[in-house]
Amino acid sequence: MNNPIDKRVLIVDDEERIRNILAAILKDENYEVATANDGTEALNKMADFMPHVAIVDLQMPRMNGLETISQMMQIDSHIVPIILTAHGTIQSAVRATKHGVYDYLTKPFDNEQMLLVVKRALEHYQLAAEITELRKELSKRHGLDSIVGNSLMMQKVREEIKRIAETDAVILIEGESGTGKELAAHAIHYESARKNGPMVIVDCGSIPMSIIESEFFGHEKGAFTDAREQRIGKFEEADTGTIFLDEISELAMDAQTKLLRFLQEKEFARVGGGNAVKVDVRVIAATNRNLEDLLKAGRFREDLYYRLNVLRLRIPSLREHKEDIPLYAAHFIEKHKQTVNRGECEISSDAIQVLMSHDWGGNVRELENAIQRAMLSMSGRRIEAADLMFLARQSSSNSKQYDGEESLESYIKSLVEYTEREIIIKALEESKWSRTEAAKKLKLDRRTLFNKMRQYCIEEKSEN
Repeated sequence: MNNPIDKRVLIVDDEERIRNILAAILKDENYEVATANDGTEALNKMADFMPHVAIVDLQMPRMNGLETISQMMQIDSHIVPIILTAHGTIQSAVRATKHGVYDYLTKPFDNEQMLLVVKRALEHYQLAAEITELRKELSKRHGLDSIVGNSLMMQKVREEIKRIAETDAVILIEGESGTGKELAAHAIHYESARKNGPMVIVDCGSIPMSIIESEFFGHEKGAFTDAREQRIGKFEEADTGTIFLDEISELAMDAQTKLLRFLQEKEFARVGGGNAVKVDVRVIAATNRNLEDLLKAGRFREDLYYRLNVLRLRIPSLREHKEDIPLYAAHFIEKHKQTVNRGECEISSDAIQVLMSHDWGGNVRELENAIQRAMLSMSGRRIEAADLMFLARQSSSNSKQYDGEESLESYIKSLVEYTEREIIIKALEESKWSRTEAAKKLKLDRRTLFNKMRQYCIEEKSEN
């Protein structure tokens, strides 16, 4: 509706004088106007005129105003209806506003008031249209098309996501760090019947244990020292939509118990409150660890595991479908070329070979970071193999010796990053990959450790 003349109003009234007065006033304000003397004629004009707002008389022969509006909205659910009524039927008009009618006008109407109501109705239509477009854009950006890859393996992942999205069951997504578990969760949400509801993401690994119940379920005013007002939690925020619990394996046993209770009862109480709060939420959980191993070690509740493991989706590591690397590279170049102010950009065949030969322990996330870094450092309009030499330095400890090919400042920075990564991995291995224990060893808080693991694409190594 960028054109200011594109403001279409349909007037439906069996009194010709009323139709003509309304039409004249609205045309003076640059509205496009069509008129109909009853509901049947109005419905016939809908397809050609496509009104944004309809002013409909409540009392008409053959088909009354509410019946007319009901059938109009079946043709176009976005139309904004206004009821026109005599003083004696105002109560009926008020009741109509509870059933989809935007507002009402009384006969005889005040011209200025009528124009104000129509203006607001048109704004309501425009806002609804913008929301619809935004939802379409979100669905396009985060739906099935966001899952990139032409390999047979990734085709099967997309097929599985589409099948899962048609259900409303709890889902457990498994995969190494950086494989795209969050992307898959978004795709499930935006391909499902819940796509118009909220999508709430909770990073279980970065929430301090002391506040996790409040984060999940909210709290009442005065529940604890800093609770100065009521606050809703993530599950309440996700009502009618989807909640994505990333790194579910990092939940402490007490938090696991509270999550299990919610999954069983579909309700919870805010911290400091006694009243049960019911919400309609689909739960998607994700982990980069083997939950069955955690079960055996007594670090994950068996009953919660079975509640979460209703439907399972595995996202493969990049090493399992390296044939998709050229496509990913092109995708990330297109995604980031505006951010890094590179305009047109491509990648050489030699650079592709460097990408194909790398191990990609950090999976697709590491590949995206590599493409961004190469785009920032390249000298021309094409990523060359030389722009990816930092991958070789990351892959071999021998490369930590200074060779004079880069500045001393750059070398020291890469050496610090390499050393920090190795220290973190060593602490995690010594702690049997317990992030809480590793953070204590390193004298870091859990959130900082988690962020550094993401930065360096650190994941627990499989024993297989």
